Amino acid sequence: MDEIFIKDLLIRGVIGISDREREQPQDILVNITIYSDSKKASQSDDVLDSVNYRTIAKKILAYVEGAKRYTVEALAADIMSLVLEEKNVLGARVRVEKPGAVRFSRSVGIEITRMKE
Repeated sequence: MDEIFIKDLLIRGVIGISDREREQPQDILVNITIYSDSKKASQSDDVLDSVNYRTIAKKILAYVEGAKRYTVEALAADIMSLVLEEKNVLGARVRVEKPGAVRFSRSVGIEITRMKE
């Protein structure tokens, strides 16, 4: 299986449970690995045979900016749903991080992996 990745997509959004987190957008770091079969796209050189990672990135940016989720788990699941509904996607790994959420750590977050059924 082939992997297409979107690395370090930095988005400003509302995520968390405290009053401060609910009132003020913060940095959310998203990494996505998309599983696909790129053989047809590599032979045809046609974007219609591939996974359009630009479209996926734009959808995720728009969604996260307005989502206002309480947990990184819920946000990761939402992002996964958006990715899996795209054409030519067989599965994905989604990592969502909140930089600076825990004192003395670079970030905290979750990584989930799902395949299309």
